[in-house]
This record gives sequence, structure tokens and C-alpha cells, in this order.
Amino acid sequence: MMLKIGSHMDLKAPDYLLAAVKKTIENGANALMVYTGAPQNTIRKDVNLFKLEEAHKLMNESEIEASSLIIHAPYIINLGNCEKEETYELAVRVLTDELQRTKKMGAKYLVLHPGSALKATHEESIARIIKGLNLAMKDNDSVTILLETMAGKGSEIGSSFEEIKAIIDGVEDKEHIGVCLDTCHIHDAGYDLNDFDNVLAEFNSLLPLDLIKVVHVNDSKNLRGAHKDRHENIGYGEIGFDNLLNIIYHPLLTNAVKILETPYVNKEIAPYKAEIEMIKNKEFKDLWAEFK
Repeated sequence: MMLKIGSHMDLKAPDYLLAAVKKTIENGANALMVYTGAPQNTIRKDVNLFKLEEAHKLMNESEIEASSLIIHAPYIINLGNCEKEETYELAVRVLTDELQRTKKMGAKYLVLHPGSALKATHEESIARIIKGLNLAMKDNDSVTILLETMAGKGSEIGSSFEEIKAIIDGVEDKEHIGVCLDTCHIHDAGYDLNDFDNVLAEFNSLLPLDLIKVVHVNDSKNLRGAHKDRHENIGYGEIGFDNLLNIIYHPLLTNAVKILETPYVNKEIAPYKAEIEMIKNKEFKDLWAEFK
């Protein structure tokens, strides 16, 4: 089966999704991930402005499957909040709206950070997350929410497969819930990606592997178990090129869409085209030597 790989892409006026698809093709990619607005706030433009029809036409012509268009929910959503009811209710409303926006954009998957416990226990927070998901998904009939594995920074929920399972167990609509596996996050959470077969076996002891629909492919600036969540370019971090390549091409993850979220070089040069070429060639090159 063809490798499904792409990167995070910005939605910028005036062409929005159409421009993102064009850039995806330029990068030699056949998948992409976008936010429907700034991830730090709830301000959103009407998705009808995003040139959806033209974008999907170009996707079809370029053999980019609709299921390879991934939407990421804004960070501001915290379903794990047990402190302020109005903040929690806002999170549920924003997630409900994002599900509708994802559907209108013709996408199948919405990636979501599970949430943070803040001053509550993880058990209390997980119960709130489950409640919020069930409320938001009540009228959802087509979009699958993918819970992202987290690094465990602060009071984050979802840094262990056990916590991801606990949430999924409580979700009523099992047909529309899945997982986004983030390589930097699980490394920073303490999983040993030098033995990825064992990591997958551990996941599979709790949840079916076919729940992993998307893999965020990122190297990490930090040592394993640091709980820091600092992404690094492919092959420049503590995970390493060979381990990431093993994950990308792992036969048990063939159907999962691989999305790069690596940092810009010198904070200004997008690395995705070069990194995708390197991944396809299965050969590491010191692409950033002139910039470092």
C-alpha cells in the first residue's frame, strides 16, 4: 500500500485549503493536517470561505484521499477541566462546533488533545473528558475523534496508553473514536522507541491497533521520559532517523496517515519537502547543515 505522508499546513487567506493542498503537492506529499483557525483561541472564519470545492477537486486529481485530510482541534479545548463549569461548557461547545466544521470540510478525522487535570486527580479529569466527548459527539454521524497521545507535561491526560483506553472505554459512540500516536510525545512520556514492536504490543494489549488512524512523526529534543514535549526535526533528536523510519514504514501501521509537525529551521524555513524526500529515499542527509 502507498505511504500516506504529509505535514501540518497553514490555512491562509485568500485560498485557504486550496493553497494548503497545492503546497502539499509541491512538497511531494499525499496527506495534510490543518487547524480550522488559530489553535490558541476560538475565533473561526466560515469554512465556506476555504475554497473547499476547488481543494477537493485538486485532491481527487492528485490522488489525495479525503481520509488523508486531517483536522486538528484547537489547544484551547480542555475537556479535563474540573474547576470552572463555564470553561468546561465552552470546551464542549467548541469541540461540537469543530466536529461540524470538520464534516463541512469533507474530512474524516479530528485530532484532539484529551485535556489537562489542573488541580483535579487524573481519575476525576478522565471522567470529565468522557462526559464532554459524549456530549459533543451526541449528534455526530461521520467524524472520528482521534485522542492524541501526550508527553505528560504538567497535568496532561493521555501520556499513557492506559489513560487513552480509560477514555475510550467510556465513550458511547465507539464507531467514531480512535487514536493519534505522536512519536515525540510517547518518547517524552517514557516509551522506548528503540523497541517499537514492544511499544505496539503494549498498546495492543489494551486497545486494537486499527484504532491508530494517524501518526504524528516528530523527533524529540529531550531524553526519553522527560515529559517536556519539544519537537525536533527528523533525525536530529533523541529518537533518531532509523527509529522514526521504522515507525513510518511499520507493517502494522500501514493504513495510518503519517503527519510531520517538525519545527521550522531557524524558525523561518519549512522543512517538510526535504524531510518527506528523505523519508521516501530512506536515507538520512544533513539537510540543515547550512542553517545550523
